[in-house]
Amino acid sequence: MTRGAAASLLGLPAQPAMPSSTGRAAGPELLLRSLLTLGPAAREEDVRTILSPDVDHWRQNPKPATAILAGLAKKRLPGVAEKVLGFMLASRVEVNVFHCSAAISACEKAGQWQLALSILSKMPDLGVMPNEFSCSSAISACEKGGQWQLALSLLSSMPETKVSPNEVSYSAAISACEKGGQWQLALSLLSNMPALRATPNQISFSAAISACEKAGQWQVALALLSDMPEIRMRPDTISFNSAMSACAKGGKWQLALCLVSDMRGLEAIPDDISFNAVISACEKGGRWQLALSLMIDMAQMGAKPTEFTYSSAISACAKGGQWEVALCLLSDMPVMSVRPDDICCSAALSAFEKSGRWQHAVQLLGAMPQMRVLYDEFSYSSAISACAKAGEWRLALDLLSSMPETRVMPNEVSFNAAIVACEDTSRAKQLLAGRPI
Repeated sequence: MTRGAAASLLGLPAQPAMPSSTGRAAGPELLLRSLLTLGPAAREEDVRTILSPDVDHWRQNPKPATAILAGLAKKRLPGVAEKVLGFMLASRVEVNVFHCSAAISACEKAGQWQLALSILSKMPDLGVMPNEFSCSSAISACEKGGQWQLALSLLSSMPETKVSPNEVSYSAAISACEKGGQWQLALSLLSNMPALRATPNQISFSAAISACEKAGQWQVALALLSDMPEIRMRPDTISFNSAMSACAKGGKWQLALCLVSDMRGLEAIPDDISFNAVISACEKGGRWQLALSLMIDMAQMGAKPTEFTYSSAISACAKGGQWEVALCLLSDMPVMSVRPDDICCSAALSAFEKSGRWQHAVQLLGAMPQMRVLYDEFSYSSAISACAKAGEWRLALDLLSSMPETRVMPNEVSFNAAIVACEDTSRAKQLLAGRPI
């Protein structure tokens, strides 16, 4: 294969013959630092200028190129890695499977699945056969790019190139199915692994459990979690978190609580995601006391609460009619270095509305700009409804009329709340007709 033909395989123009170098080669660390200064939009001529002095040494020993390509992969610079490969081909430097795999890994880490597939498909033409690592990296690139069909296609084609899929290949494909909402396919891949001499690991199980969680299949998620100890595999925090989240979505707060207790027995340390999942389950079940208790446990274990933690707990208090507790939680957020967001404020407004605390609702609504929280239809509707329940119909109408000024258009819920505020039928008719009252 000619030098120009080799370079063209990677879509790069043929380059002039490289000058020979007889000086001492620069170390790969120095070359890597120089390449990193070029940034993701590195030009081919700049790459060539940096690498040319070492070309003779690379022809004798291409291992430094592997280190450089691996470094570019860590820095998520697939474009530069591709240009380094092109330079090597044009300079008649041996390109091996480790070089190509490192370049594909750079694509995978940067989510460049198209480039990863391009390099993988051209490897045989370069006289380089893909191995498990290069195929697994390409599958993972497809997973990160949301291309689950391509990931499965690559997995199924591996035996054709005499490459046996391994745990990494399967885990990446299962994760691709998880992101694509294909939980049945994820389970099928997991169950097929032992027959193909690929042992399921924590990553493959966690990906399958997460696929079930996203599909609302909490029973299957729990079954997978219980299967792990039977094959002498200890569930990790990620596995438990996915199972607890599945229980939360299914409204199974009791099961979620049991799981967080089981974690401690199996030496899996609950993190903020674990607690958030269980607190969310308690919120859906209206168990505000348990939600608060879990927040205390969370602090004792050093897990930091997030906006999601507070919004779930405040929402649980709203469902339980505990507006004072909801207000305390909202006030506590800045102290804990957690900035209230629109979901937290809406949950607190809902608590005020359900308890008839219209003054608090109006006060919070007015304070939202200072808190750098945007208004939405839900926040206005809750405040209007709170005023309606208190018979404050004029204030309710003022809030309704002020919505367009804050770039929030009234919807059916806000109009209905205002209509309820107008107990007098004539007022309601005038409101519907758009006339001043």
